[in-house]
Amino acid sequence: MTAVAKMMKVTLVKSVIGTKQSHRACVRGLGLRRLNHTVEVLDTPANRGMVNKVYYLVKCEG
Repeated sequence: MTAVAKMMKVTLVKSVIGTKQSHRACVRGLGLRRLNHTVEVLDTPANRGMVNKVYYLVKCEG
C-alpha cells in the first residue's frame, strides 16, 4: 500500500504590498510569486500555519 499525500491549492488573491515582512515571508514560503498565482502544497501543520497567518491574502482549497 502507498500513502497518498494530501495536497491543498493555495492562491494569492490580494497584493502583499503594505503587509508585514513576516507575512510576505509566509507568502514566499508557500511558493506564491504574483497575484492570482496558484500552487499545490502538502497539507502539513507548517503549511496550514502559514496559510492561517496570511488568511486575508490567500484563498485555500482542499
